Amino acid sequence: MSQDTRSRSARSSDAAGTEVDFVLFGALGDLSQRKLYPALYHLERENLLATSTRLLGVARQDESLDGFKSRVESALKQYVPGEELDRASLKRFLTRLDYRCLDATQPEGYAEIREWRQGAGERPMVIYLAVGASLYGDICRYLQDSGSLDERSRVVVEKPIGYDLESSAEINDAIGAVFPESRIYRIDHYLGKETVQNLIALRFANPLFGTQWNQSHISHVEITVAEKVGIEGRWGYFDQAGQLRDMVQNHLLQLICLIAMDPPANLDADAIRDEKVKVLKALKPFTDDMLGRDVVRGQYIAGTSDGVNVPGYLEEPDANTESHTETFVAMKAEVSNWRWAGVPFYLRTGKRMPEKLSQIVIHFRQQPHYIFDPDQRALAANKLVIRLQPDEGIALQVLTKDSGLDKGMRLRPGPLHLDFNSAFSKTRIPDAYERLLLEVMKGQQYLFVRRDEVEHAWKWCDSLINAWRERDELPRRYPAGSWGPVASIAMITQDGRSWYEDY
Repeated sequence: MSQDTRSRSARSSDAAGTEVDFVLFGALGDLSQRKLYPALYHLERENLLATSTRLLGVARQDESLDGFKSRVESALKQYVPGEELDRASLKRFLTRLDYRCLDATQPEGYAEIREWRQGAGERPMVIYLAVGASLYGDICRYLQDSGSLDERSRVVVEKPIGYDLESSAEINDAIGAVFPESRIYRIDHYLGKETVQNLIALRFANPLFGTQWNQSHISHVEITVAEKVGIEGRWGYFDQAGQLRDMVQNHLLQLICLIAMDPPANLDADAIRDEKVKVLKALKPFTDDMLGRDVVRGQYIAGTSDGVNVPGYLEEPDANTESHTETFVAMKAEVSNWRWAGVPFYLRTGKRMPEKLSQIVIHFRQQPHYIFDPDQRALAANKLVIRLQPDEGIALQVLTKDSGLDKGMRLRPGPLHLDFNSAFSKTRIPDAYERLLLEVMKGQQYLFVRRDEVEHAWKWCDSLINAWRERDELPRRYPAGSWGPVASIAMITQDGRSWYEDY
């Protein structure tokens, strides 16, 4: 049997565990077309969907089944690379689709989902809510009242879950009134990225890092999540949220958890999430004097991106020209426990930055006794760079002797580099949503966020938001296409450090 045949046979065997009825609310929305249909198609292409798995799209628009299939096919042709879109897989995928026109706010329409489920047998139902969080509670309740659910049904919800701790609790209460926590899957797509998964393996499978992963050996940590785009037509949502709620409360805090958590007892979902909650509880709240020194809010003004003039935040379509919403946040956070005492976590995230970039940089401490050229002492610290996007990979910066008879013992930095695209060139790196959807179908929760994680993250962010509100300070301006306000550079420079830009 060939390697390829064995691989496909193994995947087909795995697919037996992914037999589900998949119901997608918001089936004609942007998230579904850009991310969910491509992810589901790739699971089809990899033979990871059981033969009996069905996909039901639900939306308010009156659309025929043929029209719905045509829309899905168009989305796949737009968002899936041509070399990955093969006719046989596409045909199989489209035959799984069905569609129902349903107003999610009207309970009488849900009987159609119950009828669609007739004859489902042992297949569990996965309900994916690609809609606004304000609808989560109603949809769950109406599904229950219509008799569409059973004890195997699972629900998947997108962030943001609420606007603050209070609203988050209300939404989670509404979902929890219908589904137990063991069947609620809160998605943070960063947790599905290949490199994030490798962070767990890197830390806990390699003694090289496991023994060094603490305040004795690490001087500081940087996390940058930079977006090149602006608001992209999301003014109504974003101006109510801002960059702190949109990115820090979920993505960046989840990354801090994975970096800072202690080793879990095993890889069970709750063992991992228990350790993440400990980190969130240990996050040091910001005092008033820390706000002016360790936190920077920014808002982009007109500038250039790739040589093209772009408008400022207050000049975007439908903008409120009096808005004080931040599009950039930089801060120095601290985890107050034994492992990380005295180690700052520098966070930076913003829109309209020079490039799309998500990376973690672990800065190791210098050797206590340095014997080389004093002028090169600043080089003498290893850095572990974990790149999440655009090119996933891991690089460990080490020092070696510069080659040449005239160089003496001059040092030169260089990376020990694992580029996933190069190292696994014959294996396609799956998108985060592919992994997450497959884990939902398998009933595995370790890549999803538990309710107490959400609430502890909100508590920490709410204290910062409330402090901002009391200070009533305007966000600092920064030109589109730059790395943020100058104050964000000063924030890290005051500690004798600088942001790491060179991957």
